[in-house]
Amino acid sequence: MMSLNVKALSFVGAVFTGGSFLLIGLLNLVFPTYGVAFLGLGASIYPGYRGPSGFGSVVVVTLYGLVDGAVGGAILAWLYNLVAARGPKAAETTAG
Repeated sequence: MMSLNVKALSFVGAVFTGGSFLLIGLLNLVFPTYGVAFLGLGASIYPGYRGPSGFGSVVVVTLYGLVDGAVGGAILAWLYNLVAARGPKAAETTAG
């Protein structure tokens, strides 16, 4: 049985989600119409973030994204490992 490393997937989720918000937020500061819908999604999810309005808001949404991605990655890896651990046992009992 193959299992996922919870810490590694948590780290990757944090970097991907936080990095996405950071990149889109910085690009939005340079090109104000870029990524407005994506940043609006962040505003609808994260309390305290009100959408693109300056560098401080980019930092806030990036921190929220880091935490959210880390928690989401950890939960995903944990659930995968839980299901994968039960999979072969269930297949053996139904086949035999």
